[in-house]
Amino acid sequence: MLTHVTLDTSAGTNPENLVSLTKDQVQHIAMLARLQLAEQEFDDVVAKLSRIVDFVDQLQAAPTGNVLPMAHPLQQKQRLRADVVTESDERDAIQANAGLVRDGFYLVPKVIE
Repeated sequence: MLTHVTLDTSAGTNPENLVSLTKDQVQHIAMLARLQLAEQEFDDVVAKLSRIVDFVDQLQAAPTGNVLPMAHPLQQKQRLRADVVTESDERDAIQANAGLVRDGFYLVPKVIE
């Protein structure tokens, strides 16, 4: 079941009065998140979640049109080890323990028709 939470944005963009959540919205969010909040916790949770939503709104308002995406903030190259074989071929010794082997492959019973 998908649920949409609508935020009250009628307060405008005044920094002191940005988007605020209602107690009913926080109760609904807590129910969806399977959180049990005591009655005395709601005012604090409403205030904290409202500040988080306000901060996200501030981030969304930042002009990012000319910002190029980056894979990593540091322009470093990854140091790679040399591609050198470090183990010897022991296939025949390992396959000596197998039940059925043919041409270097393990043979298993067919399970899909």
